[in-house]
Amino acid sequence: MRKIVVLTFVTLDGIMQAPGGPEEDTSDGFNHGGWTVPYFDESLGKTMDEQMGKPFDLLLGRKTYDIFASYWPHHDDDGAALNNATKYVVSHEQRDLSWGPSQLVTGDVVAEIKKIKREDGKMLQVHGSSVLIQTLLKNDLIDELWLKIFPVALGDGKRLFEDNILPAAFMLEAVQTTPKGVIVASYKRAGEVLTGSFA
Repeated sequence: MRKIVVLTFVTLDGIMQAPGGPEEDTSDGFNHGGWTVPYFDESLGKTMDEQMGKPFDLLLGRKTYDIFASYWPHHDDDGAALNNATKYVVSHEQRDLSWGPSQLVTGDVVAEIKKIKREDGKMLQVHGSSVLIQTLLKNDLIDELWLKIFPVALGDGKRLFEDNILPAAFMLEAVQTTPKGVIVASYKRAGEVLTGSFA
């Protein structure tokens, strides 16, 4: 059984859109791209190296695949792990996957992802892919969330948790804070949501 692990940069108000640069994703008029850059320091870089130093394959949405494919093949010095990983690319239409090794996931994508998840193999890391993440959350397919929570609020943009996701509890596995105030928190799926009363 393979784990699905979501690695996400997120603001205090839950925005995950275009963390890496102004032109990364301007859909719906988003003009705050690159909001992680002022907070990215050696400490956060070390955390990313550790998390991406584990054996993994990638599970990506179509747009994130295209963004990565335009950059990482030309930066093998920094992106060898990404370039060597098998990319499972979720798309509702046939498409050319020039950045390999890659495999198209189409048709009944939930059933296909469940099939991939049941296989023996490396963890499946999800980067970006906000639309795909909503599908994973709605179908209880995420095993862990590795979040980097940045001390900034943007007000609008694509959110990590949109409406109509499946209620789910998570357990905090590890947490640290970088010198620039980024909270690095890892959560593991932990069953149903528990409720109570102070009355």
